[in-house]
Amino acid sequence: MRDAWRLSAGTFLVIPVPPPDRVDRAVAGRAMVLAPATAVPAAAVWLGLGVVAQTGWLTPLLAAGLALTATALLSRAMHLDGLADLADGLTSGPGRSRALEVMKRGDTGPGGAVALVLVLLMQAAALAGVLGTPMGTALAVTALLGSRLAPAVACRRGVPPARPDGLGAAVAGTVTWRSLVASALGVLLVGAAALRLAGEPPYAAGFVLVAGAVAAWLVTWHAVRRLGGVTGDVIGAAIEVALVTSLVVAAAVASVNGR
Repeated sequence: MRDAWRLSAGTFLVIPVPPPDRVDRAVAGRAMVLAPATAVPAAAVWLGLGVVAQTGWLTPLLAAGLALTATALLSRAMHLDGLADLADGLTSGPGRSRALEVMKRGDTGPGGAVALVLVLLMQAAALAGVLGTPMGTALAVTALLGSRLAPAVACRRGVPPARPDGLGAAVAGTVTWRSLVASALGVLLVGAAALRLAGEPPYAAGFVLVAGAVAAWLVTWHAVRRLGGVTGDVIGAAIEVALVTSLVVAAAVASVNGR
């Protein structure tokens, strides 16, 4: 587990950690399952900004902008880069080889730029709509932690890699269903506890987590259909799509509860 944590933190966080002593498919699978734990530093920032926004010292929109900036910095903006690369690949025209070639270049084209703008706008709008209340802040933190279930969803058993090398080849198909369910239940318990502390119904966390998991599954399904498997970019894109979907659902749940 120590090697798995080091691999997970080194992959998903900017915070330096010692390299793992051993990396094999078992360690890689555990690393993907531990991804939600790497979001804890960002979740702490979101929680603090939510509390500040509730005092009126910051507007919810500014708090949302700061929260998303901190999250991007803590993850080296890797997930956003994956989103842009996948969008460029999927909009490059027909052909698996062409899409993978475009994704590997690393520069951002029009498809990637549009995807980044739209996703970040929706994330900021949804997050600004929830950070002003205790329930909304609890749902936002749940959405953030739940979005990090996307690596486990994308790397579950039966999902092939799109290339014979790279991150996708190392982690694709390494996560068992038992590990995925256990990780999801852990995040659900954290989200339910946060809502309980906020004095709100804990079952609302389930709506947010299910939405994010379905979004991650759809991204993975489309990537396998279009590219033949997953890559590191697909995993990053799945995280960002899961996050924006979860936040939109969180905003809807908080809005309905506030009526």
